[in-house]
Amino acid sequence: MSKRKTDETTTRKPQKGPEAAATEGNGTEPTTDAPVTSKAKGRKAKGGAKTQKQEKPPKEDLVVFAFRLRPEERDLIHRAAGAAKASRFVRALSVAASRGDEKAVVEIVGAVKAQLAS
Repeated sequence: MSKRKTDETTTRKPQKGPEAAATEGNGTEPTTDAPVTSKAKGRKAKGGAKTQKQEKPPKEDLVVFAFRLRPEERDLIHRAAGAAKASRFVRALSVAASRGDEKAVVEIVGAVKAQLAS
């Protein structure tokens, strides 16, 4: 076993920033009571304040079913469905019609009439 020599005095690296001015020249400790933080700790504190990401629900297993439209038909669908809802509108309407769900089709048509009236 090797014996370690313990030194009662510690050596410090030269300070940079506002604390250097307080200790520069007179050799005394800074008189401020503010805790000394490094930049890394500051970044860590900011990062810890962020909210955790919410987990997204699993995506549905969907396939593509495409068909061709004339531009006028496409515009009618977009106007009837509202902003950014055309695909959901067409999907809901076509699936309801395929299942023979007349009540759902009538509800969708009623919603379209209300959308166009406003």
